[in-house]
Amino acid sequence: MRFRGSFVALITPMRRDGSIDEKAFQDFVAWQIAEGTHGLVPVGTTGESPTLSHAEHKRVVELCIEAAAGRVPVMAGTGSNSTEEAIDLTRHAKKAGADAALVVTPYYNRPTQEGLYLHFKAIAEAVDIPIFIYNIPGRSAVDMTVETMARLAKIPNIVGVKDATANLARPLAQARACGPEFIQLSGEDHTAIAFNAAGGVGCISVTANVAPRLCAEMQTAWAEGDVKRAMAIQARLAPLHDAMFCETSPGPVKYAAHLLGKCEETARLPLAPLAEASRAKVRAALVEVGLLN
Repeated sequence: MRFRGSFVALITPMRRDGSIDEKAFQDFVAWQIAEGTHGLVPVGTTGESPTLSHAEHKRVVELCIEAAAGRVPVMAGTGSNSTEEAIDLTRHAKKAGADAALVVTPYYNRPTQEGLYLHFKAIAEAVDIPIFIYNIPGRSAVDMTVETMARLAKIPNIVGVKDATANLARPLAQARACGPEFIQLSGEDHTAIAFNAAGGVGCISVTANVAPRLCAEMQTAWAEGDVKRAMAIQARLAPLHDAMFCETSPGPVKYAAHLLGKCEETARLPLAPLAEASRAKVRAALVEVGLLN
């Protein structure tokens, strides 16, 4: 199975003027692969997809695929609260050579469960690419039920879920409803190992932006049955997980990547620069985990 282990929800590096720093992004992708990251997820929420133009969105997907050069799978973020826009972005991802598409539940519209079903069905039928449902009620204001997910799992190219509900009963229920082949990835760093214990096979991680080797080693240890080591790494990473969400993501993780020399800390409005207290917390967490002197 290619879609397992530590996938990184990539930041989109930007210059101080807010334009995309293409070189920094491709260098960052190369570093992620060298550090052992198992898969790449460009232009998700962490990649600031809400404030990228469609042209920028597509360009970042292309840059990621080019830099990855087939070494690890690329799961491109292609979601939208407009079904037609999501189909267009997913078609582009397929054409560009992405291995899969990550499609978020439509935000702001607050569709019914039937609306969710029809949205994902339309995308899956329009584009022959493996599709992962991204269920994140805290961002989208809608929660896909297990029953709706089970209906969608019957569509051949809807293959899995990024579950950011932080509800550890969900993977158990989803495995039972969707079948053992349905790929469940956590979308919540704090509970990544607990999610695996309940039926998951990996995590799409924010923290992996700045601790790629540790996140990959943690997932590998779990997959190899070394529960003690996996739990030890999870405990070590806990303060970093806390810091990455001390303000709205990706503000903290971009600042952390900046401290590591990977990019500017720039994020587009309406995300504000981090408060001084948050900067101190991010720096302290990097030091505590051993990533910064």
